[in-house]
Amino acid sequence: MEQYGFKPNRAGFISCPFHTGDRSPSMKIYEKDFHCHACGANGDIFTFVQMIDHVDFKTAFQSLGGTYEKPTFGSKLAIYRAQQQKKMREIEAERLKRRRELNNVLIDIYRHYMNRSEPFSKVWCDCYNALQYQLYLHEILNREGVIT
Repeated sequence: MEQYGFKPNRAGFISCPFHTGDRSPSMKIYEKDFHCHACGANGDIFTFVQMIDHVDFKTAFQSLGGTYEKPTFGSKLAIYRAQQQKKMREIEAERLKRRRELNNVLIDIYRHYMNRSEPFSKVWCDCYNALQYQLYLHEILNREGVIT
């Protein structure tokens, strides 16, 4: 703000440069942005420079000391790879969520059939073994942090 000749008062207000007739300061300057309570102008430092100098974002960014390089094939490839990795993580998270749901359903089914069958019968023993296997998988996946 001081670069443009504005000095905020103790409360952090300046006279708004975007509208006329501002008898008392109406634009509040915050740490990361600004807001005029009279005309509604608001934004961050880049928006302020764009509005006051009537320039695009790239020019405002560069006038504030930023550097801009045209994206190269390598940077576009890196962006593409990052997007693909993100997509794969999302797919894997969804797959693990479905596996967890299936695991819980199977555990419930095996417990249900065990409760309805004669203890130590063939059905009961099969369900018991299958239940133990599902509980084992659930424990292993929990230990590895896959299922939360």
